[in-house]
Amino acid sequence: MSLNVLATSVGSLAAAGEGEEHFPPTPEIFWTPLFSIGPVSITRPMVVVALSVGLIAWWLLATTKRAAVVPSKGQFFAEGVYGFVRNGIAKDMIGSKEFLRFVPLLFALFVFILVNNLFGILPPIQMPSMARIGFPIALTLVVYVVYHAIGIQKHGVVGYFKFLIPGGLPGWIKPFIFVLEFITFFITRPLTLALRLFGNMFAGHMLLVVFIVGGWELFNADSFLLKLTALPSWALAFAFTLFEALVQFLQAYVFTLLAASYIGGALIEEH
Repeated sequence: MSLNVLATSVGSLAAAGEGEEHFPPTPEIFWTPLFSIGPVSITRPMVVVALSVGLIAWWLLATTKRAAVVPSKGQFFAEGVYGFVRNGIAKDMIGSKEFLRFVPLLFALFVFILVNNLFGILPPIQMPSMARIGFPIALTLVVYVVYHAIGIQKHGVVGYFKFLIPGGLPGWIKPFIFVLEFITFFITRPLTLALRLFGNMFAGHMLLVVFIVGGWELFNADSFLLKLTALPSWALAFAFTLFEALVQFLQAYVFTLLAASYIGGALIEEH
């Protein structure tokens, strides 16, 4: 939710509170599609994600179409990001033997998540797309399908389920370990992967909203002392914006790192 959308929602809540007939608020108050085409509604997050795809495509084309041995600043930066994902994530987590074929996926995940996260602090957008749970779920489903597919391809269907049980365990404990590992591989991993990204982006954005919108409300108060308290509120908003930029980078990194870890784990010979 961007700051201007939140302001509209707050106004709707105030109006509802006065009339009392639509209070307490319902989720429909926060459903603000930009426009609809038949049964399909186009929302602000959809537009932001489409914008991010266009910007990433433009960036990659602009920095690589005149690639040279002595790189330009744009090419140097693009190669730096690619090298960071290739060597710092894919190679380290998957291994030097099989990592190359997964680099495009991991690079796309990292750049896509990072750009959409940074939109949360860049005006006039000010909305991290990953704060909408549907987008982290969609990305998690891609990772989920990939690491299970390559695990089954490498070990076979039966072998993949046998792979869930570490070797050398007593027979009586194997059923319990299998249940725990099955829950981890098929439920816990995708659930935490999606919720971690969503939760951090949503919480960080709400924190900025509290200090920025709260400071504005204090500034518009009748009391002069309350107006003064708006200044430290905005100062904290600025500090938290810098901190949020770090969190946004870290969440893109952690999501990509865990995706590579799950892929690498599915390719190892033994649990």
